Amino acid sequence: MRIRTIPAVAAGSALALLALTGCGAADMTRQASPFANAHGARTVTLSVQSWVGAQANVAVARYLLEHELGYRVDTVQVDEVPAWDALSQGRVDAILEDWGHPEQERRYVEEKKTIAPGGDLGVTGHIGWYVPTYFAEQHPDVTDWKNLNKYADRFRTPESGGKGQLMDGSPSYVTNDKALVKNLKLDYRVVFAGSEAAQITQIKQFAKEKKPFLTYWYTPQWLFEQVPMTEVKLPPYEEGCDADPAEVACAYPVTPLQKYLNADFAENGGEAAELLRNFRWTTEDQNEVSLMIADRKLSPGEAAKKWVDSHPSVWKKWLP
Repeated sequence: MRIRTIPAVAAGSALALLALTGCGAADMTRQASPFANAHGARTVTLSVQSWVGAQANVAVARYLLEHELGYRVDTVQVDEVPAWDALSQGRVDAILEDWGHPEQERRYVEEKKTIAPGGDLGVTGHIGWYVPTYFAEQHPDVTDWKNLNKYADRFRTPESGGKGQLMDGSPSYVTNDKALVKNLKLDYRVVFAGSEAAQITQIKQFAKEKKPFLTYWYTPQWLFEQVPMTEVKLPPYEEGCDADPAEVACAYPVTPLQKYLNADFAENGGEAAELLRNFRWTTEDQNEVSLMIADRKLSPGEAAKKWVDSHPSVWKKWLP
């Protein structure tokens, strides 16, 4: 994904270790977390993705691991695909929000068996193209992709070079947008904002000025509460229609978001592994924490504490 950046605080030693996980690194797939049993402490290392929903998951899991079970939790921010490599190698113990990486799943879960499924997160994700609802109400036909070229000049920006702008977030997110623009013969150019945070800033500015915009965006996302957006219908998704990244000409799928654990941690991680497998909440829960972090500017720990204090009936079911 997306997706979809408010940086998490990463342990410095974890970042240094992650530098060894690139191409050509030694096979460390049997190594446990580098922080395991450090100084006799029970320690868990979590991968935190760059979008705020993933940060919300990690914040609440971290709070409960530390305050309910007595673990020390380290976090490492790493892009989506490298996170799978780190998880396989034991550099991190868990990914709490995955939007679907079939190639990595095949390699690490099915073939190498170095990663184990951790169950549903409880949140369903969907990536799509969106326009502001105020523009869709004025021009209802814009919500059909076949009419997008009609409005290309309305979505033009200095960055899009005479074409309509399709705004994406971070170049590191998994996106089919360049292929979609080409294969659907759309008079648009994909322009990367750089991060989720930068994309949110731009969307808010467009909305403040009531300007039209077309953007790659996703649900769940707290911003919909402040800037209502309407999805543009792309050609329907069918199983396998996105198998060849260069030939994609269909919508993104609806994806039940998944958790994954390092296989050794899944087997020997004790109470921590059990809590993470049990961690399952709703879109509304995630958005509540995300909003506190991204909009109200609480630290992830403060946001997690507020949510934990007000939702004991939810999280107590996750405890071992």
